[in-house]
Amino acid sequence: MNRAELADFLRRGRARLAPPDVGLAPGSRRRTPGLRREEVAQLAGMSVDYYTRLEQSRGPRPSRQMLTALARALRLTDDERDHLFHLAGEEPPRHATGSEHVRPGLLLILDRLHDTPAQVVTDHGEVLAQNAMARALVGDVMSRPPRERNLTRNFFLDPDSRALFPPEDFDGLARSQVANLRAVAAARPDDPEPAGLVAELLAGSEEFARLWDEHEVARREHATKRFVHPLVGLLELDCEVMVSHRHRHLLVVHSARPGTEAHERLQLLRVVGLQDMTAGTR
Repeated sequence: MNRAELADFLRRGRARLAPPDVGLAPGSRRRTPGLRREEVAQLAGMSVDYYTRLEQSRGPRPSRQMLTALARALRLTDDERDHLFHLAGEEPPRHATGSEHVRPGLLLILDRLHDTPAQVVTDHGEVLAQNAMARALVGDVMSRPPRERNLTRNFFLDPDSRALFPPEDFDGLARSQVANLRAVAAARPDDPEPAGLVAELLAGSEEFARLWDEHEVARREHATKRFVHPLVGLLELDCEVMVSHRHRHLLVVHSARPGTEAHERLQLLRVVGLQDMTAGTR
């Protein structure tokens, strides 16, 4: 691990970004350009003390998960992400399988969607990034342990996750997730991530196993989804899925047509939900 070079690379990466570049409010006047250390730590999901020690060349060797989070927080390109891994003494992620690294352009789009819930997920359901509205709608998935960030795993193995949806929608949602996972697993039989998820769900969920045997196949696409939110009630939202083919990432955006009740409730969520989240972090 090259601590000095790693520290310099992190400082320079932080200095070139402004808060609006990463979806943060500009805040008060800054003495120096770039993000503050606490802002990078927040985006990466780590403590400020830990990040500060990395920038001061005295931190411990970051885990691969932490390096991935730093690459995402600093909006690094693929080459820059690989360089970050090399400086920490790690081999970069393989390109042959799915990657947790979200391209900066995709994150830029996500950060610009201030009034509609949006998140980046892998094609097999792993949440990689959320905007503030998505956190207000479905919770802060990125704050959970890595194993609890897969939407398909949660739906079948965590009963509490279904509280987000009306009970009468459970069967349709289950079928669509199984059909999507079958399509992904068949397209990449040598990728251990979707294959491992299928094996885990076959062993842990009778419902999943039953639906898997029906052999339905369908990729995620446009749909209408209903959410039950504790503050604003039922929201019927249009779900649009945009695909980044190289990384097999999906930008999933939920919106409501102006003039509808769902649109009014979504605007209310923007105010009430974000205030509630802010209060919860104090």
